[in-house]
Amino acid sequence: MNFSQPIIEPFDYIVFGGTGDLAKRKLLPALYHRDLDGQLPETSRIIGSARAEMTRKAFQTLVQKSLEEFVGPDALDKTVLKRFLDRLYFISCDATAARGWPDLAKLLNHEPRAIRVFYLATSPELYGTIADNIHAHKLQTPETRIVLEKPIGHDLASAREINDRVGAVFEERNIFRIDHYLGKETVQNLLVLRFANSLFEPVWNHNGIDHVQITVSETVGVEERGGYYDHTGAMRDMIQNHLMQLLCLVAIEPPSTLDREAVRDEKIKVLKSLAPITQNEISTKTVRGQYRAGAINGGPVKAYADEKDIVPGSTTETFAALKVEVKNWRWAGVPFYLRSGKRLPEKVSEIVIQFKPVPYWIFPTGSDHAQPNRLVIRVQPNEHIRLHLWTKEPGPGGLRLRNAPLNLSFAETFKGHLPDAYERLLMDVVRGNATLFMRRDEVEAAWEWTESILDAWKNSGERPKLYTAGTWGPSEAIAMIVRDNRTWFDEQAGDFPGD
Repeated sequence: MNFSQPIIEPFDYIVFGGTGDLAKRKLLPALYHRDLDGQLPETSRIIGSARAEMTRKAFQTLVQKSLEEFVGPDALDKTVLKRFLDRLYFISCDATAARGWPDLAKLLNHEPRAIRVFYLATSPELYGTIADNIHAHKLQTPETRIVLEKPIGHDLASAREINDRVGAVFEERNIFRIDHYLGKETVQNLLVLRFANSLFEPVWNHNGIDHVQITVSETVGVEERGGYYDHTGAMRDMIQNHLMQLLCLVAIEPPSTLDREAVRDEKIKVLKSLAPITQNEISTKTVRGQYRAGAINGGPVKAYADEKDIVPGSTTETFAALKVEVKNWRWAGVPFYLRSGKRLPEKVSEIVIQFKPVPYWIFPTGSDHAQPNRLVIRVQPNEHIRLHLWTKEPGPGGLRLRNAPLNLSFAETFKGHLPDAYERLLMDVVRGNATLFMRRDEVEAAWEWTESILDAWKNSGERPKLYTAGTWGPSEAIAMIVRDNRTWFDEQAGDFPGD
């Protein structure tokens, strides 16, 4: 299937942190794929920037090696690769000083009419300083955009400070706060699934849905990011942004249009409807954990406490599970169970919509405790949407029921290269389409809600519960949902018990 789109206006993409891991793994491969699809205008340039001294040729070589690793040598087209490498420039620039900024200005002024996008793949502490330097060196045009990677700050106060400083230089319409989860195919399909199909909307509420589960799990530990992660934790790193955004898209009311502000207006309503988790509820509605030594995929892994750059006695959580309530008419009484962690058995991001049971079970004894229908939306890997239904097994000898999924697999249905989330989002920035990006009030509302939980954890004085690497977190996370006569979904283990 051809995913190519109309060529967009000429642009200059300036990537601060252009030699970093995010640029090499995600941003540059995404831009290459857009070039491969013929979407990049001939005069568009990609300008890497970092503090290190590097020639343009050395940067091109670095990018080529990155593409060979993360795109794959067999997937690279020689003609397109040469064209892409010819787009690349490099400016050694100090974000906190004057060095390099005049050189960047000189290069940009060669194409003064091009749309300028400044992508900040740096530490959030540098966002305000970079914005100030962009202004001081007169690098803005009316159509200049700035992209801020998550996390936006470390807490509510720092998020507001970043938003204030960047907002003093750029209008809100030109600030793009990126969460790459919002660019994933299955996440966007949530809107289509709900609002383009009459099948679901009538039951997408407390009358039809028993509960919702959102899981984002990783098999990796902190890798080389121990110093960063030990000041962050699972709540700040994943739940405050990724899981909050997924929750919003599941729970929003139908927007009047797909206009950027209409969708984001509905998301902020959800965030403001989240019931606070008080100090008295912190032990029953939240669980935080920290992994100890164990095994992943048959290989031993060390405990979080033994990872590089971890403070001795650290109380940083590597796992968090929450029971969340959305206090509005649609979702009254429907709990949302969220969990995210490192060193879990499987790398998976998915949403499970558990429907309520039929009012009366007429089928033979033995099936009367069978699980109700559920909708499983797999965000990654192997993106798919599965609707689990009950059906009769073929053959004589009585009525035997079987749970079988109706499966929409994106890889099987849409052949060819499925665009990565960054491919879509990077081009949306050039187009000025902020529908899939976070607005300032969204970021701050999410921080306000999660910060109260972080404060309650700190005030409790309790350490995170230990869990063995390679398991699904502390036993307390299982107990939290079992107390409600429910259980976490596990497709690998054969769905819910009773299937």
